[in-house]
Amino acid sequence: MSKLKKEELEQDILIEYSSRFMHFYQTNKAAVIGGGVGIILVIGLIIGYVVYSNQQEQEAAVLLGMAEQELMMGNYETALYGNDEEFTLGFVQIANNYSGTDSGNLAHYYAAVSEFELGNYEDALAYMEDFTPPKGILGVAPISLHANILLELENFTEAARQYERAAEWDENSATTPANLFEAAQAYQRADNTQMATGHLERIVNEYPNSSQAPRAERMLGRAVAS
Repeated sequence: MSKLKKEELEQDILIEYSSRFMHFYQTNKAAVIGGGVGIILVIGLIIGYVVYSNQQEQEAAVLLGMAEQELMMGNYETALYGNDEEFTLGFVQIANNYSGTDSGNLAHYYAAVSEFELGNYEDALAYMEDFTPPKGILGVAPISLHANILLELENFTEAARQYERAAEWDENSATTPANLFEAAQAYQRADNTQMATGHLERIVNEYPNSSQAPRAERMLGRAVAS
């Protein structure tokens, strides 16, 4: 018996698998068609979600820009809640209605800024806790604001921890020693001399050319004298 040629063997295998597939299809026709429709629906939903998300992001960005103008002018109430007469939304509505967008996230921060300026520290804290700071240097100021709010609420230890977080968020010779110094002061107010001293020493040793270094040295000198 002669051996089958490679082409004939491959053809036989193809015919065999084709036959099996056709048998499976005929036996499970409804399930196969349903599965195909399901895949198409999933793909359609993904595409629809991407388009919807892009539209939401664009809408939120436009609305955020209008509210930002009110914030820059010091109209904190309008920035927060919008203007019914001009049909504009404020940070509160943007944060609630566009929570899945970058602009919606940023609205939480701006709402916290507005509430802080109005002296509503508890409300400011609530918005800051819902805000996700961006990576890098842009995240430092929001984290520092979080610490400032806690300081106003006299939660000194938590304030110090947020200042530490801000110091480490993007290490550099400007914002890192500044936030370490604020952390040291907050720890002093929390009667935690050990943590305060540690931050002051770090400023002096690691950031001797910073504007905070002379102040840190004076504070350390007073601590030793006492």
